[in-house]
Amino acid sequence: KKSEQELKDEEMELFTKYYVEWKGGRKSGNTSYTNIPRFYYRLPAEDEVLLQKLREESRAVFLQRRSRELLDNEELQNLWFLLDKHQTSPMIGEEAMINYENFLKVGEKAGPKCKQFFTAKIFAKLLHNDPYGRISIMQFFNYVMRKG
Repeated sequence: KKSEQELKDEEMELFTKYYVEWKGGRKSGNTSYTNIPRFYYRLPAEDEVLLQKLREESRAVFLQRRSRELLDNEELQNLWFLLDKHQTSPMIGEEAMINYENFLKVGEKAGPKCKQFFTAKIFAKLLHNDPYGRISIMQFFNYVMRKG
């Protein structure tokens, strides 16, 4: 039989062994944590003129790119015209509806900027308890105006 002191010593030895193994003794393990991308950069100080100019320019380029992605008034009117032209009967009260097949046809004709809105996921998101499996044209158009 081992004495109580010998058991405590053995326990401490095992603890130390496992602790070193788990917390820093493994050099060949997963080191993906060393490659975490930097996501925060401090704002440039007032005396760092070049960094301030770079930040302003990058922000302007970003906003220009986002602005080009937005639908202009003419494109929105064209989208509404196409949706109205491809509506699927019967109407629910005053509300025009469109089925998935016509939804995809409008997506093909609407142009590259609108393509992102004509997905099955968005159609399913807007699909409610319509017995014919259609979505409201007005709800879809409002969705496009909010998101685009």
